[in-house]
Amino acid sequence: MKLLLINANTTDSITDRLVAIARGMAPPGVTITGATGRFGARYIASRAAAAIAEHATLDAFAAHGGDADAVLIACYGDPALDALRELSSVPVLGLADATAQEACRIARRFGVVSGGAAWKPMLEEFHQRRGYGDRLSGVRSITPTGGDIARDPDSALASLAETCRDCVTLDGADAVVLGGAGLAGLAAQLAPLLPVPVLCSVETGIRAAFAAMGGARIGAGTTHAPVETIGLSDALAKRLG
Repeated sequence: MKLLLINANTTDSITDRLVAIARGMAPPGVTITGATGRFGARYIASRAAAAIAEHATLDAFAAHGGDADAVLIACYGDPALDALRELSSVPVLGLADATAQEACRIARRFGVVSGGAAWKPMLEEFHQRRGYGDRLSGVRSITPTGGDIARDPDSALASLAETCRDCVTLDGADAVVLGGAGLAGLAAQLAPLLPVPVLCSVETGIRAAFAAMGGARIGAGTTHAPVETIGLSDALAKRLG
């Protein structure tokens, strides 16, 4: 079986890191492939970049998703999650949605920590929109973006640890989600410093995607009518048509 990871950030090194993590976690018989956004921001850190990433996610799926048994949108914030579920015949999951579900399973309330100031209101809106608002204790962000953190993770650890502690002591979180592809792998280093579970969105999303492989399409009631388009890639135009 095959899992496709779509990274709508246009940084190949992040895709390579995500694929390496997934391959290290993969059960026997599961292969992992990655697709990087063909256009858009190097690392999504604004509403404009996130909007472009939705198109880039659909574009990457159309080009690379034909033989996938499941798809994971490996960008926290899950660009085009519902749109891709509409187009896909296999399960489609997103890092943020999958991790919120797991956090709700293990904790009464959970907090989210990410990189980049613009993500705070965006992630608050995301969790409200997807029905997790009553379980979310709050969203906190540090100044460096996820891209900055991916390039120099050691320099961000102290700030991330302090912010995670604030989620617990000030917001009342029973678990903390470390959200973002650029923060992959850091939860294991932060967990010993906190009195509550710390979830890595990348690892949690990957486990959820493995569990969904071979299962029913998510959102099976959604369909799309043929769409006449102009200016899209040939693969995406064909998929929409």
